[in-house]
Amino acid sequence: MFNSFKIINFRDKIAISGITVLGIGIALLIFTFASAYGFLTDSFQVISTQDLVQSFGEALGPLIATAIRVMYLGVMGWIGSLITIRGVTIIANTPKAEIGAMQKPQAPPQKPMPQQAKAKPEREAAPEVKSAEPELVVIPLEEMEQQQTPQNSQASP
Repeated sequence: MFNSFKIINFRDKIAISGITVLGIGIALLIFTFASAYGFLTDSFQVISTQDLVQSFGEALGPLIATAIRVMYLGVMGWIGSLITIRGVTIIANTPKAEIGAMQKPQAPPQKPMPQQAKAKPEREAAPEVKSAEPELVVIPLEEMEQQQTPQNSQASP
């Protein structure tokens, strides 16, 4: 009975959450574009009167409502794109499956090294492994001043 349940490891949970976030972001973007399309297909009425003040007063209400709707659509599109970007980032940074470790081909047995090669120090025989992170040297300001002081005193006699 319990054998039918699949055990989901951490990598799969990350991938599922990334796909979920991506789906939510795409759904928000689709809703935003559908709302914008519906907003743009509404019929617009052009107001024409002889009195400019009256025209401005009648047009101000719909203009404010339109500005609020445009800002709403802009914010929804922005949030939808941010959520979509986060989903893509989660999926892209999901740890890869360790297929290479399981299917690693076996190397043929190495030939024994001659006595002269064995006599070399291990440091020369082993390749140097560099760290992935760059090295950073920090010199405190006090040490910099101490290093500059003797140089300045020698240059000015």
